[in-house]
Amino acid sequence: MSLKSIVSTITLAVLLQGCVAVAVVGVVGGASVATDNRSLGNQIDDQKIEMDANAKLSKSKALNDNTNLHVVSVNGSVLVVGQAPNSYLRDQAIKAINEVRGVKQLHNQIRVSNTTSFTTKTNDVWLTSKVKAALFGTDKLDATNIKVVTENAEVFLMGVISQAEATIAVDIARNVGGVNRVFKIFEYLD
Repeated sequence: MSLKSIVSTITLAVLLQGCVAVAVVGVVGGASVATDNRSLGNQIDDQKIEMDANAKLSKSKALNDNTNLHVVSVNGSVLVVGQAPNSYLRDQAIKAINEVRGVKQLHNQIRVSNTTSFTTKTNDVWLTSKVKAALFGTDKLDATNIKVVTENAEVFLMGVISQAEATIAVDIARNVGGVNRVFKIFEYLD
């Protein structure tokens, strides 16, 4: 698939707002399963970790009703981003996620604050699309090995890649307009 097709698809998905996750998964998902540096078993384990963590979070009425949290796993390294109105609920969320089988390391990026607005969430989806498009626009790395998570204009990069690819990915993400900060949460091949 050409870069033009990918960018066109992502742009259309952003315009359709609610379909962005489906479109990005559809465009990238098939290719990433085949080329991902993780084994198929690890990819399945990561999906199970994410589902189990989200299920645990949704079981708590206080967490479900008062927080905005997103969980992503790569090789058992779990990133949780979002907002909780107080440190008690943040700590409850972290405790629940730490109880999930398969979690090897937890990266807590939950901010104690009000949940983000619809406008901010929409902007985050747009930024994720722009960063992914920029990563796909270079031939210096395989962008299918990098997960991009954006929360309140902060971009989190995850994946199993080389240190050289990580440096390139961070540089690309930092230079995307609207990105305030970039965090790298990579597992290195070298």
